[in-house]
Amino acid sequence: QRYTYLKISDEKFPRLLVARRNRDGKFTGIKGKVFGPFVHGSSKLLTIGLLRKIFKIRICNTLPKKPCLEYFINNCDAPCINNVTQNEYMDNVQSLENILAGRKSIDDFIEKMNQDMTSASSNLDYEKAKAIRDTISRLENLRSKQKIEQSISSRSEEEYIGIMYDFLQSKAHILILRRYRGVIRDRKKYQFDLVGDNSFSTFLSQYYYSKSTVPGFIYVNEDPDSKQVLEKSLERIASHRVNIIRLSNRIDIERKQLMDLIVRNLSTYISKGFEPALFDLKKVLNLRSLPKIIDCFDISNLGLSIAVGSCVRFVNGIPEKSFYRKFKIKTTKDQNDFAMISEIVTRRYSNEDKLNLPDLVLIDGGKGQLNSALDAISKLSLKIPCISIAKEREEIFVPNSPFPIVIPKSSKSLKILQYLRDEAHRFGLSYNIKLRDLK
Repeated sequence: QRYTYLKISDEKFPRLLVARRNRDGKFTGIKGKVFGPFVHGSSKLLTIGLLRKIFKIRICNTLPKKPCLEYFINNCDAPCINNVTQNEYMDNVQSLENILAGRKSIDDFIEKMNQDMTSASSNLDYEKAKAIRDTISRLENLRSKQKIEQSISSRSEEEYIGIMYDFLQSKAHILILRRYRGVIRDRKKYQFDLVGDNSFSTFLSQYYYSKSTVPGFIYVNEDPDSKQVLEKSLERIASHRVNIIRLSNRIDIERKQLMDLIVRNLSTYISKGFEPALFDLKKVLNLRSLPKIIDCFDISNLGLSIAVGSCVRFVNGIPEKSFYRKFKIKTTKDQNDFAMISEIVTRRYSNEDKLNLPDLVLIDGGKGQLNSALDAISKLSLKIPCISIAKEREEIFVPNSPFPIVIPKSSKSLKILQYLRDEAHRFGLSYNIKLRDLK
């Protein structure tokens, strides 16, 4: 997975933006303070939309002459019409900075808002007091839900986090295994650039700050900086004791063997330049070359009114969002998934530079969807291996075979395909919902 950096712009009335970097690692776009990295996709509090609403941060590129919808739904204080002074606006910005920088917690912010609500009520400003109360309620609901999840999972969950450095590429690679009641339930891989103050300690802090639960035991292959300070910080988030334990040969042999497995996987990834599970996938599918680059297509077709398609790309088992594509179906008027798959595959590759073609195409669906994609690829005179995954039994269909391939559910190669399929579904569904909201 990738990481998101957030930026508070250097403007009279600052905005909260996603900070993007060029190939040299430098942040581009408007100047401002950058915070992060924050793990993308798992955050319940650190989502840019929620932060903008809570701290009443404007979303307009330039200040309009009239208030927009955000003001009327109480998401912005409308500095555009001088409804809020610059000092009042900057108080919210400062609170946001404190949260992003880790100087203050959400609890501290709620306490301050309670004081502001009491003050507003004493001054008979009941409208302001009500707005503050609604924001506090939203935060309290989120926090209560998190604490319920934390109390249930922290008792029987533990995580193993291995880190290895690729100094030639100036990157750190991290592999995380989650074990629940003795069974490995999840596997995630991350990487971050070795720039600025990025470190194992900052990764752990931001990773768990953006998760809904924090396990009681976190096993690592090296001690993070300021380990005790980090443990105390995580305990405030988790509302229970957190232990970060570096595994050695003198401690639990079983856990040490699990960490050794993580380190071997990371070592293989760095030395060979690819995710080890991709080699298994190459063997299972009998591919000629390693599928380092995989594209996955999905159709999001809820009813007859709106149908869209999506294509996501993973490189070495990691999402590469600059190659994500979304399509509004144009040529098919009825619910014909086969024709829709043919359309979006054709549109995706008809003008694509051959240097940017994937090593493998994955289709969400069965044999019929696969044949439609194969036909589209053939008409474009391209030679790209193509398979499909049927969700009901997680069967893999391949060309020229009437029988599907069944990959063991515990296989890492199957999990990569499932991750691709689920990401394509998420991306397509979000586009579909967006179009429906605009109707």
